[in-house]
Amino acid sequence: MSDHIHILGICGTFMGGLALLARECGFSVTGSDRNIYPPMSTQLLSSDIPLVDGYDADQLSPAPGCVVVGNALSRGQPVVEAMLNGGIPYTSGPEWLGRHILQDQWVLAVSGTHGKTSTASMLAWILEQAGLQPGFLIGGIPSNFGLSARLGGGAYFVVEADEYDSAFFDKRSKFVHYRPKTAVINNLEYDHADIFPDLAAIETQFHHLVRCIPGDGLIVRGGGEAIDRVLEKGCWTPVETVAGADDEQCAGWTWRALSSAADALHITAPDGAEAELQWELIGSHNAANATAAIAAAHHVGVSLDISVKALASFKGVKRRLELLGKPAGVAVYDDFAHHPTAIEGTLNALRAQFEAGKLIAIIEPRSNTMRLGEHKGALAKCAEAANYALWFTPPDLKWDLGSIVTADGQEALNTTDALIERALAVATPGDSIVIMSNGGFDGLHGRLLAALEERAQS
Repeated sequence: MSDHIHILGICGTFMGGLALLARECGFSVTGSDRNIYPPMSTQLLSSDIPLVDGYDADQLSPAPGCVVVGNALSRGQPVVEAMLNGGIPYTSGPEWLGRHILQDQWVLAVSGTHGKTSTASMLAWILEQAGLQPGFLIGGIPSNFGLSARLGGGAYFVVEADEYDSAFFDKRSKFVHYRPKTAVINNLEYDHADIFPDLAAIETQFHHLVRCIPGDGLIVRGGGEAIDRVLEKGCWTPVETVAGADDEQCAGWTWRALSSAADALHITAPDGAEAELQWELIGSHNAANATAAIAAAHHVGVSLDISVKALASFKGVKRRLELLGKPAGVAVYDDFAHHPTAIEGTLNALRAQFEAGKLIAIIEPRSNTMRLGEHKGALAKCAEAANYALWFTPPDLKWDLGSIVTADGQEALNTTDALIERALAVATPGDSIVIMSNGGFDGLHGRLLAALEERAQS
């Protein structure tokens, strides 16, 4: 079989990382996608991985040895029909990863509705600073590494473990292919309304993950009744809990904020060991992520002190509250938050850090769950920490966003031009703007920065 693999949906965060791993393994890698945008497209092109725009059938001529099919692909798309009609071997991304990369590795999988990318990045950096040379595949680009995936040089592999389905021909969650020995379940809420009818269906998939973890492994869990229900279905693995120090139910790893922005933390291990962390990140959500990463690293022998020293130099992840610039004294951040809980956590953290100045949020309800309106009842409340919450209303949205975000300072606007114009009207030096989207958002990030720079020079 040819060593050429062609990846459909290559600019997704998972598939883009997979492409880097395959290239590092010696495969010849090409790929295609639609609506290509940074940071993944930039990372792939800088690695000399050829990209094709769109899903036409011609990209499979000559036929590759294997097609790795992303979960955004479906029957009826020309490239998929050509693949099936031509009898070209194919697999899903998670299955390819499990078979070609994760065999004989101590897999540390980070799962949950929120915080997977950040926690996995923290965990990989801790293992790196401990000298363990981990491999990793993360759904974002950790700033300390500058790339989203690598093979590594040791026995450990950190993978962001998503519950989304694997492919159109494999409706199991991605993470069942990974067979972790150490598993983090940060939290569990309803999401992915396009494939899961309710929270119970997601809990079933998480229990499938639990079933795969060996008895000498470890589950690091956050709080919540949903995770309780998952483990009550059956658990054969030791469990350690992560929670804030004021959580009455926690008897495991705890964290306590030493500042309003939670950029200083006191962390306590189950054995009573203690350490303090001063770092660049903010927010209680990141405090929980850090503690979970420390607990997972402890399972492979990394001490609390080493972990804390590593996180003190952790620089965050691209698109996770990433500061893009401060044109004319207005700080502009890019954030991936696209679920009400994540939006609320990020805005609360920024508000605590910057008590002075206005906080302006520009939010795109882009995920399938948001577009279906599953979380519309929580939208107005999740943005209360912002002085202004400017919501983008996509032209094909089938419910009335404007009738929901009606509080003072909240507006629904129909174009990205209108969002930029409104942000310019209310932003003054000392303010902070956070752009919240899990997509390219019509290039709004760069356009807003340019508009602020132009205003400063006029």
